[in-house]
Amino acid sequence: MMEHSNGGFSAAGLRRLREVLARHVESGRIPGVVALVSRGGRTHVEALGTMRHDGGAPMRRDTIFRMASTSKPLSMAAAMVLLDECRLRLDDVVDPWLPELADRQVLTRPDAPLDDTAPARRPITVRDVLASTFGLGMDMTALGTPIMNAIFEQNLTPSGPEPQPGTDEWIRRLGELPLQYQPGERWQYQISNDLVGVLVARVTGQSFEEFLRERIFEPLGMKDTGFHVPADKIDRLPTLYAPDPATGEFVVWDEAEGGRWSRPPAFQGGGGGLVSTADDYHAYFQMLLNGGTHQGKRILSRSAVELMTTNRLTPEQQAARHAMATDNVHISFGQGQHGGWGYGMAVRTYRGDYAPIGQFGWDGGSGTSAYADPANQLTGILLCQLGYTVPNPAHLMNDFWTTLYQAIDD
Repeated sequence: MMEHSNGGFSAAGLRRLREVLARHVESGRIPGVVALVSRGGRTHVEALGTMRHDGGAPMRRDTIFRMASTSKPLSMAAAMVLLDECRLRLDDVVDPWLPELADRQVLTRPDAPLDDTAPARRPITVRDVLASTFGLGMDMTALGTPIMNAIFEQNLTPSGPEPQPGTDEWIRRLGELPLQYQPGERWQYQISNDLVGVLVARVTGQSFEEFLRERIFEPLGMKDTGFHVPADKIDRLPTLYAPDPATGEFVVWDEAEGGRWSRPPAFQGGGGGLVSTADDYHAYFQMLLNGGTHQGKRILSRSAVELMTTNRLTPEQQAARHAMATDNVHISFGQGQHGGWGYGMAVRTYRGDYAPIGQFGWDGGSGTSAYADPANQLTGILLCQLGYTVPNPAHLMNDFWTTLYQAIDD
């Protein structure tokens, strides 16, 4: 007997998707998960497991998750609005807005002492910041170098035990460090995405969150997205765990009540600070698939969407980005191997798994994953509350995408 398809997914495929997710939850390694898949105007959601590893309230479709690095593709939209409105140009020098980054010094080699520098060949441009090539970032292949040590000591990344300092102090500290590479030379992770938020705030005179809310969140109906969870919604935020890699024991990294996301942060980090829901993220990624429109309203120009969602890296930069992904599989558990990078997100440039070239999106170290695929007009969002200290969230993601692509039924 023929089974009817559900808007481009087979009924059998969706059943299998649920079974695969349930297997992860029933193993005891994934406390709970919310998965949303959509194609051809039809949306299917699974919410399985619980808010805590030892039980508690069930996961629901409207559970709010810490998006971690899955914040990057969304927060970048604020900068694209400013490009569309000619309030920023790609090749503008950033010095007028970010004077802390004027007159850069660059290390003579990536692992040089911090005082072994030469003047930068040119100033940093908006393009460098959007493309993650302004000269500094988190490089897991360069841990232990003086510059990486300084980045962590100055609390310039969101992964530390203490929250990041306020915006002006954050950029003041950043401005005291030399660049590791010449502006525009090398793709580097993370710091650019936090810098985008500072740039947007300085250009607009609004906080980063205010501008995002006005221009992206509200027009898309993203009512549960922001940089913290208000008290009347805190019961929808699960506990975040960073399990012990040796024992697998569920170590709490952040509680909901009184935790890091229970109050507005000093620093609104575009690189990893957002909280959101499956439906909110679906609205955003569907807007990108629609070429910048949502329910007839234009949010971004088609050109801005194409700029964000196609590879921006040169072959040399691509090689370094690919090496970082493939040489770190023992740390990343295989995530991040897409080849390319657009603005704020990965772009698949070769077929290394079940997803086709052109798929765009990103994953988060708290167990989040969101991608859209123009070739299949497909969106997938997978959210759990487990840090990447163990492979389990990465295995869950891998199995989700592998199973989802088999559920396409044309």
